[in-house]
This record gives sequence, C-alpha cells and structure tokens, in this order.
Amino acid sequence: MTISPSASAIAALPSTRGGEQADIQDLRVAYRVKDVEMPALRDVALRVHRGEIVAIVGESGSGKSTLATSIVRLLPPNGTIESGSIWVDGMEMTALSEKELRRVRGRRIGFVPQDPMTSLTPTAKIGPQVMETMLVHGTHTRATARARAAQLLTEAGLRDAERVMDSYPHQLSGGMRQRVLIAIAFAGDPDLIIADEPTSALDVTVARAVMDQLSYLVREHHKSLLIITHDLAMALRRADYIVVMRSGRVVDSGTAEHLETRSTQPYVGELLENSPHLRVEQAAHGAFVEPRIPRALFEDTGESALLRATGLRKVFRSGHGRRAREVVAVDDVSLALPAGATYGIVGESGSGKSTTARMVLRLEEATAGTITFRGEDVTLARGERLRQLRREVQVVYQSPFDSMNPRLTVGAIIDEPARAFGLGSKQQRRQKVLTMLDAVRLPADFARRHPAELSGGQRQRVAIARALSIEPALVVLDEAVSALDVLVQAQILRLLRELQEEFRLAYLFISHDLAIVQDFADYVAVMKDGRVVETGLPGDVFGNPREPYTRELLASALHL
Repeated sequence: MTISPSASAIAALPSTRGGEQADIQDLRVAYRVKDVEMPALRDVALRVHRGEIVAIVGESGSGKSTLATSIVRLLPPNGTIESGSIWVDGMEMTALSEKELRRVRGRRIGFVPQDPMTSLTPTAKIGPQVMETMLVHGTHTRATARARAAQLLTEAGLRDAERVMDSYPHQLSGGMRQRVLIAIAFAGDPDLIIADEPTSALDVTVARAVMDQLSYLVREHHKSLLIITHDLAMALRRADYIVVMRSGRVVDSGTAEHLETRSTQPYVGELLENSPHLRVEQAAHGAFVEPRIPRALFEDTGESALLRATGLRKVFRSGHGRRAREVVAVDDVSLALPAGATYGIVGESGSGKSTTARMVLRLEEATAGTITFRGEDVTLARGERLRQLRREVQVVYQSPFDSMNPRLTVGAIIDEPARAFGLGSKQQRRQKVLTMLDAVRLPADFARRHPAELSGGQRQRVAIARALSIEPALVVLDEAVSALDVLVQAQILRLLRELQEEFRLAYLFISHDLAIVQDFADYVAVMKDGRVVETGLPGDVFGNPREPYTRELLASALHL
C-alpha cells in the first residue's frame, strides 16, 4: 500500500513499545461535578493482544465506557486522566497532542459508538460519512474512497451498498445504521477497533448478525477488538478474554472458562446468575419452573379474562391518489389476559407488538376487531368511559427519562395521574407519593429530586410508581427493561413480580428480548409481520418451538 503524507506522519509519531495492541496500566480517571472530583477509574490495567477479542463487562457506572473513551482521548470536558499510561500500537496516548490524536483516531484506532442515530450526521448521506476518514487521512482519493466505502458497507453485511450510500440515516433500520458504524470504524484500516455496546438497542436476530459480521471482519483482517458491553452472555461467547469491572475497578478477568467455573468473585456470580441470555440455554435443555397460571386461563374463549382482544387489525394509510399506500401493521391478533397474570408478546422491530399494545391502550384506533375490558366492549369508548379506562390501564415505556417532565420533581411526577383524575386531597396525594416510593423501594427524600439526578434503574422505578399510583388493574410494559443493565433488569423484574402479587396486577409485557420474556411472562405470543405465529406457555414456546421463526429467534439468542 502506498503510504500517504498523513499516514507517514502517523508512522513518525513516538513509538517505544510493541507486542500488545493496547496496554493500559494503573489508569485513574475522575470527573469534576459541582467542584467535586468524582473517581471514575481506579488503577485499571488491561492488555489487548494483536488479533484478540477482549470484552469489558460491567453495569452502568462501572467505568467501562469511561475506559473506552479514555483510550481514544474523547472524555467529556469535565473528565481528566489523573495518572497511568495508555499505550496503543506503541504510542503513549496520554502524551499526544490534540493534533497528533486527530491523526491517530480512525487511522490507528476505530471506534463503533453505542447510538448510531446520535453518531451519524442526520443531514448527510451515508456515503460521504463512510468516506470521511479515508479523505481526512489522505489514504484515498475521492474516486477511490467511494469504491472503498461501497466495499466496506458490503463487508459489514449491507446489501445494495450503492443505494445505502445515497440514503440518509433516518432511511435505514437500526441494524443497518449499526453496520454503517462498523464500516466507518474499518474505513481507516486501524489495527484496534473499540465497540461500545454495539448491540444493546438491537433485536436479537439483528444483534447476532451484527456481532457475526464484526467478529468475522476482525478475524479475517487480523484486527484487535475491544467490546464494551453489559451482556456477560455475549462476552462469554464472543471474547477470547473478559475483564469484569465494578465501581471503576477491575474485579476479575480471564477466559470464559475461568469466569464460569473458577471465579471466586461474588459480583461475577451475581452477573452469571442474573443474565437472562444464559438462562435461555437452560431453557433450551428443558430447565423450566412450573407455570404460575394455568394455560386454560389464557386460552379461554369466555368472558372471564380481564382483557380480551379479538381479531385486532391495524392498517396505516399514507399518501393520496396513485401514491396512496397501505401498511398492515397488525393482522388478526387475539389474546386473553387474566387478572394477576403476565402476557408476553415477543418479536422483532416492526413485528406489530407495540402497535398491538397501543390499540389496547386506546392510543391507536383499531381498523378492525374488538377490545373488551372487564367484559365490556371498549373498542369505541369515548368521553368519560375512555377516561375511566385510562385510569384502570396504565403504561410504563422503555425510556423513563423521555416520558418524564425533567422540570418536575419525582414527587410531582408520581402525583401527576392522581392530580389529573382529581383523586384525593393534596395531603392524601402527598402521602400516596411516599407510599409509592416505598413500594418501589426508593427513599422518601427522592420526592425532592429531579429525573436527571437519578440512575436509569431509579428512573424506571419512578415510572412504575407513577403508573401504579392510581391503582390500575392492568399495566402495559412496553420494552420497560430493555435499556437496563442485567442486574438492574433483574431488580426491576423482581419488583414488578412483587407488586403484581401485592396488588393483583395484570401485565401486558412487550419485548424483543426472548430471554426476558421467558423469565417473566406466564404466557407468550410470538409476533412476526403483524401476525401471531406461535403462542403457549414459556416452557412450550422456548423449550420446544413449533414455528421456524421462533426457532430462529431462539437460535439467535443462544448464539448472540
């Protein structure tokens, strides 16, 4: 390969070490928050050898993403590397100037960020964004860069690369956007790739495909890969070496075999015990508990169910005249949900599961079919009847931060539904807020805090408290735990189960994660392209799936 002037400049940077692709020793990083230094990394050591896949695993706040951004020197303004060394490809990263770092990023180190929608420029087409690294570092002319960009997108698993290059980010699916980020990371032909939670927002089949492609590219081109993830199961299957972090420290490290069989760290055991994706493997071998709710109650055709949907259909129409088109989002979906039970709906993005939930909530009008609640047809309910239905059917969304007013205190947020429905006096509602905080295991003084002051798990507890504050009979949980770390997920799911038993709640549980649905639901429906393709008890659906699509989902979960 002909070395361009910029590539030559990179090669001329100080280089006094070799051997490891990355070698981090005694790294300490802190953030300044309100004039207080908050430690984020404490004496972290890590090595990544050439051609090796290393995973850093830990919950939110463990320091794993701070470590990743420290390596590429992209800490936020209030972050400081206090001490330690970061050697990458023979260069001491902490000694490089900003000008030198710009020559290294993308050329020596490729970075796959977590969220493609905030990482890709929404107003620029994909082609120029993939070409940018090649043009900035001078490794290609504009003509050769476009050809190379098409090749990179194809290698990242995208069909019809030319069409993708002429598309904008919003015109691509989440999985396609993630593959674009992989192509961008490889564009400068770096030897070290850092991938920060590359699959956390993806459906299981898409996540598996993305990881298959990323692993293939790393092995095929003899790169080194550093994966940042909270998914221990994925790390155990994909990585040659795993580093477990907690509270800014490395608590254990080793091969998958070491962590699974020989680790003496309680935290590692806790991660293993609470990883739903590892329990999918147990399910595949028939390891199920006895059903809590008899199958007959979910398949009863009478009127005993708390919620019943029959033949639901939703058609979205857009355009006019010759450009008019129809999209069938939900097609002939029926379900029965008894009081005190959990009905899980699982499927990939676009399967129709959230649209089904929105029809149940009466946030979308059904094109056809009926919805009955407590034996009464509420399909066309209006006015006061619809208002009362909203009191009895509440919802908890995937992102509690997006569904809360950031200017309100936690107490005011929990009080919102009761205030809207005019329930109780001001003193009674204040006491109700404290009761609900206690119910979701949060201290009373949280009532004075704002959402930005809480962790993701704490915000989700507040969202649950708000939904339960007016004592509904049914709660729709729409991807309510999918954005949380495995330990926080486990805590929230245990809390939901305890509250269900205490208040005899019914849950309609919407998720793309088979492992979580398997753990939590009493009955399961699998959706694809707007239709229910399989239903049954979790032990039947996941232990002995009948439909090829269900088997495909299960295989992806087993091999993510």
